[in-house]
Amino acid sequence: MRVVLIGVSHWHTPFFLDPCLEMAEVSIVGVSDPDLPRAEPVAAKAKCKAFPDYRDMCAAVKPDFAFALAPHDEMAALARFLIDARIPFAMEKPCAINAAEAADVAARATAAGVFAAVPYVIRYSPMVETILSLDEPVHYAMFKFIGGMVDRYRQQRVEWVIDRARSGGGPLLNLGVHFMDMCRVLLKGADLSVTGSMISNRKEGLSIEDHAVVLMQGGGASCMVETGYLYPAPNSVFDLHYSIRTDGHYFAARDDSTLEIVTNDRKREVRSMKLTNVHFYPTFVRDTLTRVQDGRTPIADLNDNAAAVALVEAAYRLGAGALG
Repeated sequence: MRVVLIGVSHWHTPFFLDPCLEMAEVSIVGVSDPDLPRAEPVAAKAKCKAFPDYRDMCAAVKPDFAFALAPHDEMAALARFLIDARIPFAMEKPCAINAAEAADVAARATAAGVFAAVPYVIRYSPMVETILSLDEPVHYAMFKFIGGMVDRYRQQRVEWVIDRARSGGGPLLNLGVHFMDMCRVLLKGADLSVTGSMISNRKEGLSIEDHAVVLMQGGGASCMVETGYLYPAPNSVFDLHYSIRTDGHYFAARDDSTLEIVTNDRKREVRSMKLTNVHFYPTFVRDTLTRVQDGRTPIADLNDNAAAVALVEAAYRLGAGALG
């Protein structure tokens, strides 16, 4: 497959680039970024040409597939271009700066029949597989996922992430969408509604929040998602706590490597497994390229993304005014 990477100044670029470079059946034929000096080292690693404009690149190399990254305020335009050009693609979440844009690009991709995947990679977690395999109703789900402090985005020269005008929001939009999606997966598409929201920028005082807690209900279950940019930790290291109660089991994750499973008769099992999103990107890349070749649908698409972003936006509305 002839693959291109768009927006390679994004800090997630290695999550897509490195797995592609390991696949003999994939050839990276171009990379692009408006900041060309930042694209050139990526191009050198991939042994291809760097372009400042993704439109010129796609016209020149005619890719079979695109991995698309961009500042959130540029994502919808990028998605519309790829849909109009009928180029199958995977776009990093949230694929838009707000719910209206997310819904628009989802509708366009569906109408055009264009393969459009979104890396809600926690769907590949063995935890999710374990819970769903039991086929038990979920009564309660709680996800706490506190990421590193905002200085990491300055260090990576992606300051747009912490500017609400360009990003659309803070950790709730950037990290929390994964867990909005998780709640939908575990509740098997139940119609969730946001019932409570606490948004704060007390730590950093920026235009984005640095901490958020969201309460949701749907399908007879209650869910809570907590996210933040508060943990003094390296990139991709998180303060992680998950708790899920099904009819017959309680699942608890207190770190990135172990899942505790307790049955109603108080039998306890501890399984070793990876639980944060970063571990599952290689699986996403390989699975997504296989799915598009086989004519199958993505594991998560723009419609799934639109549903998750709509929940985030509802939480922002409920917490309106908290950031002054």
